[in-house]
Amino acid sequence: MSLTVAVQMDHIRTVSIAGDTTFALSLEAQRRGHRLLHYTPDRLSLNDGKVVARVEEMTLRDEKNNHFTLGEPVRMDLAEADVVLLRQDPPFDMNYITTTHILERIHPKTLVVNDPAWVRNSPEKIFVTEFPDLMPATLITKDPEEVAAFRRAHGDIIVKPLYGNGGAGIFHLKDDDRNLASLLEMFGQMFREPFIVQRYLKEVRQGDKRIILIDGEAVGAINRVPAEHDSRSNMHVGGRAEATELTAREREICERIGPSLRERGFILVGIDVIGDYLTEINVTSPTGVREVKRFGGADIATLFWDAVEAKRS
Repeated sequence: MSLTVAVQMDHIRTVSIAGDTTFALSLEAQRRGHRLLHYTPDRLSLNDGKVVARVEEMTLRDEKNNHFTLGEPVRMDLAEADVVLLRQDPPFDMNYITTTHILERIHPKTLVVNDPAWVRNSPEKIFVTEFPDLMPATLITKDPEEVAAFRRAHGDIIVKPLYGNGGAGIFHLKDDDRNLASLLEMFGQMFREPFIVQRYLKEVRQGDKRIILIDGEAVGAINRVPAEHDSRSNMHVGGRAEATELTAREREICERIGPSLRERGFILVGIDVIGDYLTEINVTSPTGVREVKRFGGADIATLFWDAVEAKRS
């Protein structure tokens, strides 16, 4: 089977290939003989009902600083593609949401991964609230009085943007921290949306586990341990990756959410688990595929394309 695969992504020149999941997925597609086309979200248009993009033929090499070659831009009706990978990084803002509305016009005849309508309707920090018994105590609000009451009830808290990504804007406030009012004022000025507050989980010092699911089934995991003086475990802000195995509780979490992932057409998902608690369900541009393989886990890129090809056969 040879597929035409258009990849909607941040520009390939910006990718750090050592840990980039989009690069890993695209490299495996190339290995299988699929035709790769590259475009950035600003090259996507809806013209008289047709979804078009200015695409470039893309050839990849797993070589640092020499990892891609792009052809000349060509205007393409994306309905002629077999698969579109929706892989630009958040923030999950109106620009991102607009691309899901446009791509919805061609899905599922052209398979968009993940399903754009369900990506739009499943924000990562809100989707998880459908499983309240699996997650830590959580508040979504802009009301300072609600936040103050939540901290009185739970002590140490984490405050973060509702639609943030990559560890940006995450604050750990202890129960006696005097900066809460100032922080909420700053968040109110920076964000029109509510923010999210969660009970602080001390287990994060042992790691924030990223678990990858394909078609609702757990296929690999990596543990991300925060740096000594940081509460964030994201690897690009200093978190350390290490090999791990799934616990019985983590398997229970995956089994609970698996049916919902399949119902929504989510082929590739990354969830975050701290201790016994599910904290996020990442459906926009989940990462961790290269790290899992590097630490001796499954080659998730091959499992991903097995699943995609099965849906296209």
